Amino acid sequence: MKRILTIDGGGIKGVFPAALLATVEDAIGDNIANYFDLIVGTSTGGIIALGLGLGLSAKEVLAFYEKYGPTIFKSNRGLRWLRWLVTSKYSRAPLENALRSCFGEKRLGDSKKRLVIPSLNLGNGEVHIYKTAHHLRLETDYKESAVDVAMATASAPTYFPTHRSIAGIPLIDGGLWANNPVGMAVVEAITLLDWPRDSLKVLSVGCTTEPLNVNLGRRILLSRPYWAFKLLDVFMHVQSHASLGTALLLAGHNNVIRIDQNVPRRRFSLDGIEKIDSLKGAGAAKARHALPKLREVFLCDHAEQFVPFHTL
Repeated sequence: MKRILTIDGGGIKGVFPAALLATVEDAIGDNIANYFDLIVGTSTGGIIALGLGLGLSAKEVLAFYEKYGPTIFKSNRGLRWLRWLVTSKYSRAPLENALRSCFGEKRLGDSKKRLVIPSLNLGNGEVHIYKTAHHLRLETDYKESAVDVAMATASAPTYFPTHRSIAGIPLIDGGLWANNPVGMAVVEAITLLDWPRDSLKVLSVGCTTEPLNVNLGRRILLSRPYWAFKLLDVFMHVQSHASLGTALLLAGHNNVIRIDQNVPRRRFSLDGIEKIDSLKGAGAAKARHALPKLREVFLCDHAEQFVPFHTL
């Protein structure tokens, strides 16, 4: 059996999956990463995946959000709106400093778990996926700084400036094409890792989901301003469903477990630091209900040790 953990993007809403996983850890008395063979995360989920792969407990990852979240998403209100009109809503410095305090000088190749972290290359319009050296041909990414990988996957347009890699590649948030990365994770497992599809057990964790509401748009077919604000919501909603559908089709409906929390519209936002405690509570509550099933499917024994093809 091969076990896969995937974590959605969602800014400060990453508190929800971090709290969920931390609550599970408290119950089992062990780091959650020990039970998975592959961890895939996008944007805030990529930060969580990196933390788990580099040996942090989910409780320590949660503490990262509680300590640094208010700093990362805090700025002078007037200046913030001026920045948003000219460049981005927030400075990159607080996020980068927080990541450096957490990951230090560690590199992707220091991960004890197979990791897949998506980003997007603005220079050529192609997807840019960071991967540990879990295949012979993956010869470069493992040398990349964990901070750079995290900055690349989390640089959401309008929120943070484009991140330039050491090589000069302009990279932005992987959530633009894989906010829910579960489909990509299953494809990685079956194709590159050559794991039999009937051997897969997949845990997909979201960052809370709001209902999609486009009723007015169906009636006002030519309302450009309306759709200008709605298209991103529609895209993110459909991408998540398509990704989950891909995973279910390839791995089988009985082998994929999706954990998320449906919430009222505008309950949480990507930079809503005032709701950190509520997100933490929602994640902990969800974990209590999910724990029996998680024990049965994922938490029976430790995953096999990951031995990379290339090392630092």
